[in-house]
Amino acid sequence: MIQETDAVVIGAGPVGLFQVFQLGLQGLSTHIVDALPYAGGQCVELYGDKPIYDIPGIPVCTGHELAARLTQQIAPFQPQWHLGTQVASIQPQADGRFAVTTSQSAQLIARAVFIAAGVGAFVPRALKVEGIDAFAGTQLFYQHLPPASQLQGQRLVVHGGDDAAVACAIQAATSAEGAAASVALLHRRDVFNAPPDQLAQLQALRDGGRIEAVVGQITGIVREGERLAALQTLTPEGAEQTVPVDVLVVALGVSPRLGPIADWGLAMERKQLVVDTATFSTSVAGIYAVGDIITYPGKRKLILCGFHEATLAAFAAAEALSGKPVVLQYTTSSTHLHQLLGVGAAGIDNG
Repeated sequence: MIQETDAVVIGAGPVGLFQVFQLGLQGLSTHIVDALPYAGGQCVELYGDKPIYDIPGIPVCTGHELAARLTQQIAPFQPQWHLGTQVASIQPQADGRFAVTTSQSAQLIARAVFIAAGVGAFVPRALKVEGIDAFAGTQLFYQHLPPASQLQGQRLVVHGGDDAAVACAIQAATSAEGAAASVALLHRRDVFNAPPDQLAQLQALRDGGRIEAVVGQITGIVREGERLAALQTLTPEGAEQTVPVDVLVVALGVSPRLGPIADWGLAMERKQLVVDTATFSTSVAGIYAVGDIITYPGKRKLILCGFHEATLAAFAAAEALSGKPVVLQYTTSSTHLHQLLGVGAAGIDNG
């Protein structure tokens, strides 16, 4: 089904979320797309629990807290979310709009496109073992557990050594719904990098026999008919061992990739998009870009700079789409903006 919208925002990091807010203030509807299965982008993925000190008006907050605040801020505008997917193509249409297709086959028709992709789409690091890709989506999953119904009574192996892998193993071992028959945490060393509370919980579950830690590296797979039956591994001592598996979750972290952005015909310098700093338009009219994905003289890769860029891009798009200048209004006093935000006469102080 084709969905029509005023704007598609590519990237749900802090700058992408604030872009949605600024577009909402201009009365423009949005769909937001991100490769990660949750909002926050790099801010959450790389430093979700670390303190951030340079957000205006917020002395300190974590990446998770900032993403939550921004998500709450855009709620009145009811953006449509497309998470865990990427924009595969952008095709200009004869009427000046853009046909945007995602990797999950969503089809959007947008009057404008905003790229807030940061350093690129964060995608899971793949397990490079011959033949394993054939089981993706059925027995092989990345970064997150499959639905509980797919774990019921299954032999689960979680592969990885950081907090995402530890969290997956703990979740599976403590879930009352769709309990796995067994949970193994497979890593090349019996050392895991996770917060102290997670490590303590992991150790307790190991002591109680709920989680088995398996030390080794995956070297191959064992099939039984059309199914993945076991993993071939090599221990640090060089011994071969076979680990039975019904469901494999690979949690080896994520890495940023520019992906299809490089194929959209936009002017670039050193893998960054070139923009007009008056409007933050790219070399294609109707496609704007903000945040760490762009370059211009004096550019600084800071969240607060991205907020400024998103504001000017929203004003520029609103004027281009309406064909007339946009009157500057303030959230402290504009009854129109109060209506858009769903607040009372007293309003809120954002501006």
